[in-house]
Amino acid sequence: MKETTSTVLQCTAVTDTPITHALVALVEMPGGPDDPDDHLADRPYVLCELGEHDEDTEHAAHLWTAETEPPQHLWFRWTESGSGLRVHHRFVILPGCPARFINIDEGYRQWCGFPDEHPGDHSFRITDPLRDALAERARLEAQRLISEDDADDTPDES
Repeated sequence: MKETTSTVLQCTAVTDTPITHALVALVEMPGGPDDPDDHLADRPYVLCELGEHDEDTEHAAHLWTAETEPPQHLWFRWTESGSGLRVHHRFVILPGCPARFINIDEGYRQWCGFPDEHPGDHSFRITDPLRDALAERARLEAQRLISEDDADDTPDES
């Protein structure tokens, strides 16, 4: 019997990355990046990665995974008050969630990308329609470019 998986939409909360605090968290983290400035250069804001949740649950964005044993993950967590005008944030280092999804028919497994004891559904049950649309657009563009390359490589029959 084939298992069907239900999906939950990703939370849409976004906030500015407090760069100075994030740099300190990355520098102080055992196994943090060698270049925390570069790592944060293209992250002026973060998007909550959790599934839709209530306003009492902290939003969470993954910042770094240390190659330690076991791996440790730096998460940026925040809550908003006053219609998002005031943001309370913190950085926490947490182990990963041990849950995994195994698809025997297609021969793959996927680990949950959230911290252990996270609220709500596992990451493999979260869907982001924008990310999915962008991935599909990238796939179609790659197919178009490959087709053009194949057409350019075909010798002219004159």
